[in-house]
Amino acid sequence: MRIAFLMNNAYGIGGTIRTTCNLAGQLAAEHEVEIVSVFRDRDEPSFAYDPRIRLRPLADLRADSPSSVRDDPGRRRPAAVFPASDRRHAEYSALTDELIGRCLAELDADVVVGTRPGLNVHLARQAPRRLVRVAQEHLTLDTHSTRLVLALRRHYPALDAVTTTTEADAAVYRRRMPGVRVTAVPNSVPSAAVPPSDCTAPVVVAAGRLAEAKRYDDLIRAFARVGDTRPDWRLKLYGSGEQQDRLAALITELGVGQRVTLMGPVAPLEPELAKASLLAVTSSMESFGMTIVEAMRVGLPVVATDCPLGPREIVRDGVTGLLVPPRDIAGIAGALLALIEDDGRRKEMGRAALLSAERYDPAVIADQHVRLFRALLAARSAPGHRARAGVRAGAGRGLGALLSVADTAGAAVRRARRGAHRVGQESGKGSGQGSDPGSHSAGGSDPSPESGAR
Repeated sequence: MRIAFLMNNAYGIGGTIRTTCNLAGQLAAEHEVEIVSVFRDRDEPSFAYDPRIRLRPLADLRADSPSSVRDDPGRRRPAAVFPASDRRHAEYSALTDELIGRCLAELDADVVVGTRPGLNVHLARQAPRRLVRVAQEHLTLDTHSTRLVLALRRHYPALDAVTTTTEADAAVYRRRMPGVRVTAVPNSVPSAAVPPSDCTAPVVVAAGRLAEAKRYDDLIRAFARVGDTRPDWRLKLYGSGEQQDRLAALITELGVGQRVTLMGPVAPLEPELAKASLLAVTSSMESFGMTIVEAMRVGLPVVATDCPLGPREIVRDGVTGLLVPPRDIAGIAGALLALIEDDGRRKEMGRAALLSAERYDPAVIADQHVRLFRALLAARSAPGHRARAGVRAGAGRGLGALLSVADTAGAAVRRARRGAHRVGQESGKGSGQGSDPGSHSAGGSDPSPESGAR
């Protein structure tokens, strides 16, 4: 098969970029794979892509590049295809509408995969029907704004399939978007390039964006209680983000600076995980839980909050780790102590975690994608396909007027706030485009998985 991925910025750092790099590399062993990056803002990609993958940028933002589009007048006109309700709309423009549309029209592929909502809308509106068009959801449907959900409900019926990272999110999609084919396929995580942990070091580790949803304040408070019983254990928290100063102040307030350390971002993360004996995840929401799988792949048991949506599908409670209610500081502390105090149980869970995480190996996940793609390609030749496709494409058209009003109003509010453009009357107006700043996979401040969301 010839498979193409459409990404915001394949040159940056983030969860979506990393998992696409993993998947594309595995697929490239048997298929022709191309990654189309809307933006390019640096000379070399942050991740090492398999040399068999063709990496093609559309809008070169490097100032010193002869192909730079930084001064193209199309960048000053707002995007009309990329939806105004996608949080990255300000980065897109009339130029990107044209570049993406031209690329899709000429794409030499059997399957094209979009990796964020706005780009999935491009697939629905601009990709020719000769292509199998698959939309990936790297967050969750419920984390999107009402206006964005309306946009997706309008356009997604024209796609061949939507993939989510969890069964729970797939169920939400099926409930809220009847008529759209939805399949859950988790993210892939390769085996670690370091020996697994022996779970003897007196260290609990956590990693991710220092953002409110991660609730690291709950973890620090819980670990302060752990110290009352086991002061010999340490908590190392890897990542960066908007909560860094607040968490540093909390560590000082609780007097746990000798036992709790904000380590900052690090890459690769796996060697640091392997130096610990437990992973702690205290989020109020996780779209998947890449750090959980990464930790399990180095043999760490996990203490995680049973939050929507990912942890409960990854951690087997009592087997590969312990699940506790979100925001339950006493419960978090109790679960940590239960494994800290029981060396045998902790090591047994670590071995179980290492085995369990094999189901996220890139080869396994790539096979799931291939089977889906082949089924969709086979469906194209099935009798009655065109009639069924017409019904799906028509579903949601009744939302058109509502969507137009919502997108236009939202874009107008943002334009008024920025003062960059006068309020327009047509749907989808917004500001010009910028580069993807990226962030570290162990902790950026942007909630998008393309910038480090887990």
